[in-house]
Amino acid sequence: MESPIAPEWSGAVWIGSVDVASLANPVGDAIALIGSEGYSLARLLVRDGRVVLGFVELPVVHLPEIGGSLAVDDLLAKVATLPRADATVDPIHTPTVTVVICTRDRADQLRGALTSVLAIDYPAFDVVVVDNAGSTDATRDLVNDEFADPRVRIIREPIPGLSRARNTGLLAATGEIVAYTDDDVVVDSHWLRALVAGFSRGEDVACVTGLVPSGELRTPVQRYFDDRVSWSANLVVREFRLSDPPADLPTFPFSVGEYGTGANFALRRSVLLALGGFDTAFGVGTRTGGGEDLDIFTRVLFAGSALVVEPSALVWHRHRADLGALRSQAVGYGTGLGAWLTKVALSPDMMKVAIRRAPSAVRRLADKRGGTLESGTAATASGPELQKAPAVDGTDWSKAVSRVGWTELLSVAKGPARYLRQRWDGTGLIDPLERTAALARR
Repeated sequence: MESPIAPEWSGAVWIGSVDVASLANPVGDAIALIGSEGYSLARLLVRDGRVVLGFVELPVVHLPEIGGSLAVDDLLAKVATLPRADATVDPIHTPTVTVVICTRDRADQLRGALTSVLAIDYPAFDVVVVDNAGSTDATRDLVNDEFADPRVRIIREPIPGLSRARNTGLLAATGEIVAYTDDDVVVDSHWLRALVAGFSRGEDVACVTGLVPSGELRTPVQRYFDDRVSWSANLVVREFRLSDPPADLPTFPFSVGEYGTGANFALRRSVLLALGGFDTAFGVGTRTGGGEDLDIFTRVLFAGSALVVEPSALVWHRHRADLGALRSQAVGYGTGLGAWLTKVALSPDMMKVAIRRAPSAVRRLADKRGGTLESGTAATASGPELQKAPAVDGTDWSKAVSRVGWTELLSVAKGPARYLRQRWDGTGLIDPLERTAALARR
């Protein structure tokens, strides 16, 4: 991702990717890094074609003749330590796909996301941009003026709420598969092929999620967030089914972070309609602030379908760059989780399973000690570079990030009341088929 502002932090990490085939016959002893001024480290996503092998980090060497660079020998040595990944599955056929991007008053970020989506290597897809209660015409003007492409449509959803916007996109979708992403991402050119390949892993696969690595690590806040979320490092293909609980996930199917995140997932349109779409009591723009991705992932599993994690389905994400934005995000994550757990408690089928998983869940929360809910680790500054980062808002950095973790945990307690209030205001616990009919009438 292009960074509009040069890094001022000594621990800034330059982000890129490399294919092992390009390293077979390197030219020279160093590889130049474009736009690497001010960066001390480089992180490369290593691929073998479409297959993701993993990440490597190396120091950036600044040479007078070429600027920031990596030593070829050091890079080759790092790459050699990566495990060989499972081969990708090629689909028998390529179903039509509708990409849905929900946005609100972020036209500048949407421009980059749309540009990358339209460059995707896939034969049959269209794009629906949902302008969710935007306060200006900037989003519509951007799409109409800069993306006058027959594959792109823009639809306005006047009522705020990410789930409601996603349902609007679902109803407008024409593809057999509906792929969702955010407006602050850059998608890989193979993204849709990889998502579709995930559906080929079984006839019961209804949902496929992908890898969401950091596209920018310019500030300490971005590095902290990156170190604390598990979905940015899900590098192994996994298939989840309620009938076959994985031994390594004692809280399954209530496994926060293991399935992926809302910035990168796809569902069969027919299955999503049968489920009644997204629960509009969840999501950014509502009182609950989040939880809509957790809800749909678990509902897919409880409906008897499979969920596949396909790391080769790659979407680069720009994390929040300042502490204030991170705090707001932490509140949304925590409140959304508390709201989702309330829904689980109100569902007899889910609650039976949750009771059996409760001891493991309690141990997981006890291990947080201020860490975020996406990770089992406590919230401390990671590595010497983060520990010596400059003070944030006059506060010691290590203490500042620890407080963010506690903010998220404490926000969980707000979830139940906000969920029930959101329900009371018009989103009832209705039968999925009734909800589908209600959606269709809109």
